[in-house]
Amino acid sequence: MLALYRPSEEEHRALLAQIAPLPLRGRAWPRWIAVIAWIIMALIAVRLAMVLQLSPDRALPMAVVASIVVCFAALIWMSVHMWTSVTEISDWGIRQSWITRREVPWTEIQSTKFIPLFASKKLVCFVQKGRPVIFQAGTPELQAAFARISLVYRKRT
Repeated sequence: MLALYRPSEEEHRALLAQIAPLPLRGRAWPRWIAVIAWIIMALIAVRLAMVLQLSPDRALPMAVVASIVVCFAALIWMSVHMWTSVTEISDWGIRQSWITRREVPWTEIQSTKFIPLFASKKLVCFVQKGRPVIFQAGTPELQAAFARISLVYRKRT
C-alpha cells in the first residue's frame, strides 16, 4: 500500500518559488474548448428552434419540449462557466471558480495526480478528509505549474 507523503516546508517553498510570481491565474478551460462548447450550443439552439416550429400534428409533447429546454439551459449554464472559470494558485493554495467554488489549501493536500488529457489538463488533489478536488488548467503556465505540483505532492512508497 502506498503511504501518503507530504513534502517538507523547504520542498513546498521551493515549489512556490518555481511557480512564482504568485498568484498565478489563468483560464480553467482552454479557449478552443470553450469556443467548441458555444458552437455546439448554437447548433443545438438551431435544431431546437426547428423542432419548435413543427406543425401541431408533428409537434413533440409539451413535457418533452420543456425537459429539452431545461437541459439546454443547463448546458448553456455550463458553457458560461467554461468560458469564465479561472484557476488560481497562491500562497494559500489552489482555487477555481466554477458552478460551485473549488478550493483547497496547501495544508490539506495529501497527494496529487496530474492528468494531461487532450482537451483539459487536470490536477487531482487528494485531501485529508472528503473527496478529491479536481482543478482544470487552460493555459500553458497553469499546466506547467500543475505538473510541478504533482511532482512535489506525489504518492511515494
